Amino acid sequence: MTTLNQDLIQYVLRQADTPLILAQRLCAWCSHAPELEIDLALSNIGLDLLGQARNFYSYAAELSGELSGENVDEDSLAFGRDDLAFCNLLLAEQPNGGFNDTLVRQFFLDTYHFLLHQGLSQSSDPQLAAIGAKSLKEAEYHLRFSRGWMIRLGDGTELSQKKMQQAINDLWRFTGELFHSDDVERCLAEQGIAVNPESLQAPWLQIVQQVLQEATLQLPEEEAYRHGGKQGKHTEHLGFMLAEMQFLQRAYPGCRW
Repeated sequence: MTTLNQDLIQYVLRQADTPLILAQRLCAWCSHAPELEIDLALSNIGLDLLGQARNFYSYAAELSGELSGENVDEDSLAFGRDDLAFCNLLLAEQPNGGFNDTLVRQFFLDTYHFLLHQGLSQSSDPQLAAIGAKSLKEAEYHLRFSRGWMIRLGDGTELSQKKMQQAINDLWRFTGELFHSDDVERCLAEQGIAVNPESLQAPWLQIVQQVLQEATLQLPEEEAYRHGGKQGKHTEHLGFMLAEMQFLQRAYPGCRW
């Protein structure tokens, strides 16, 4: 039972870390986006993701407290762990770059999250099922937003198409990790608790191919190969982001507004 609880905590943290890191990236666009409508949309999507992260962190804190007998809360999980303890997907921590880079990163992850929360809403774990069902409504909007802009810019001017294709080519190597499963995920999936990432690859690729075709963009020929974020092996970008995001709690431990 202890092993199952430890695996569940690890799995829930994975679901929390990715939206938290992605929210931090998106909110950096505030007052810098190409136009006011996009500025507001990216900030709102970031807030949605932050809310999803909080739901997962709260559940992970509850599970951790029951297992260890210590007082664990969502803030300690978000602001008290070092980069090696984070288990977010590598794609989420990649720099914003230009709007084309942010948009492609968002589209890849929106498609993944839409399918993930569809599966989680059917989890045998009531808490995960509730979080998945709530998050799915937001994921549908997020995907509609990023899908629309993928098509608009891909099938836009020669320059916008070139920039979108470049972003796809640059970020493609991180997409394989979305579907890379390990013993934690496979064990929980067999019990109906988790979603096995491998089961999401075919529907994800189908959606991505349809959108890219409509956007007159191409799938890269290069095979996706970067992974390890879920096991705490990150790119150099995460440490810099956490240094900024965690500064207040690190400087003033336990501070309250």
